[in-house]
Amino acid sequence: MNIIERAKRIILSPKTEWLVIDSEQKNSTQVLTTYLILLAIIPAVGNLIGYGLVGYRVIDIHIGLMDMAVRQAVTSFVGIILGAYLSAFILTWLAPKFASTESFDKAFQLVAYSYTPMCVAGILYIIPSLSGIAVIFGLYGLYILYLGIAPMMKTPEDKVTSYFLTSIVFVIIVSILISLLLGALFILF
Repeated sequence: MNIIERAKRIILSPKTEWLVIDSEQKNSTQVLTTYLILLAIIPAVGNLIGYGLVGYRVIDIHIGLMDMAVRQAVTSFVGIILGAYLSAFILTWLAPKFASTESFDKAFQLVAYSYTPMCVAGILYIIPSLSGIAVIFGLYGLYILYLGIAPMMKTPEDKVTSYFLTSIVFVIIVSILISLLLGALFILF
């Protein structure tokens, strides 16, 4: 399937698209190389252009630092890829506790495709003052993740909400740790 069509369908009609995705026999490597990496480039390039060329204002001083832009772009790209893998591991690990299918490939598909709105909105990083809007799209991605839990992980309807909320708590903790780790690495280099 065309990446643009998949992104459009997962954003505009996620309930029906999850059924299509569930029927596909793709492993995590295929989803990574044919979809997620391509989408992760959007916010990375947006950060590079936004912070490096457009710049941003701090107390009426226009700042455009290419070094910071490169760091932001790399952090964004690595954070999305690493976050998707760690989130998929968490969903897989939690699956048996919620009577769900323990499949890393399905969990990775679930996470990778739910990143779609946030990655697409990453184009807004070109104008740093609009970057906060990407957060709203990230929240919509959580809703897409919620909708995908039942079809992708074969979770009983009465356990979807608790599985989702438990997963989100673990994912937030992991995301904070990834951010701290990447921030510390960039301070060192």
